[in-house]
Formats: sequence, C-alpha cells, structure tokens
Amino acid sequence: MQIDFPFHVDPRGRSADTGYPDHVLDLIEQLLFTTPGERVNRPDFGCGLLDLVFEPNSPELAAALQVSAEGALQRWLGDVLRVESLEVTAEESTLRIELRYVLLATGEHRHDVLEGSVPR
Repeated sequence: MQIDFPFHVDPRGRSADTGYPDHVLDLIEQLLFTTPGERVNRPDFGCGLLDLVFEPNSPELAAALQVSAEGALQRWLGDVLRVESLEVTAEESTLRIELRYVLLATGEHRHDVLEGSVPR
C-alpha cells in the first residue's frame, strides 16, 4: 500500500493509504497539475497545465497540452508506466485528457479521464 494523495487521515486516525493503480493515478495528477518551477529541488518537474488554464479554450490549447503532457509523462513516469495513447480535447469550456497506459510493474492496462474547466 502507498500513502494516498492528497495526504489525509483515514477513519482509523492513520495516514490514508491506497493501492498501487490509484497511487500511479495520483502521480499522474501531481505531474499534470504541477507548474514547472513549483518544486524546490525539481524546478523542471511538471507539464505546465496550470499555465494554460487561463488561456482561451481552443484546439491549439489542447494540442499544446497534449505535447506537454506526453513529454512530461515519458520523462518523469517512464519507469512506472507506458503511455499507449493520450488524447486531449477541448469542448466548449471543458478540457478533457483521456489517457490509456500500462502499469509496468503489474502489466495492468488502465484508462483514466481527467477533466477540467477553462475560461472561454
């Protein structure tokens, strides 16, 4: 078991934990939502998603995010997962990230969708 993110206390009064697949999803979310320069000892960690949140939603925004996210996933989590597909779509005021990947430690295929609203 891994410590759950964000850190919180479970009903037993202990650090909440989670299974390996959910832990990897936590890592993906941390990577996607961390702005480069935000971490003290890892100034290039992250993919800049939050920098794009205040940009007008468009296909160009989705394409920029897709390139940034693919590069960050390969660089920072390449030893944990193998990306099979990453699709970023911008529909009205919602940015949708659809990620299919394989957990290298278990061989499990995963499909996760992350969505967020951005101003138009």
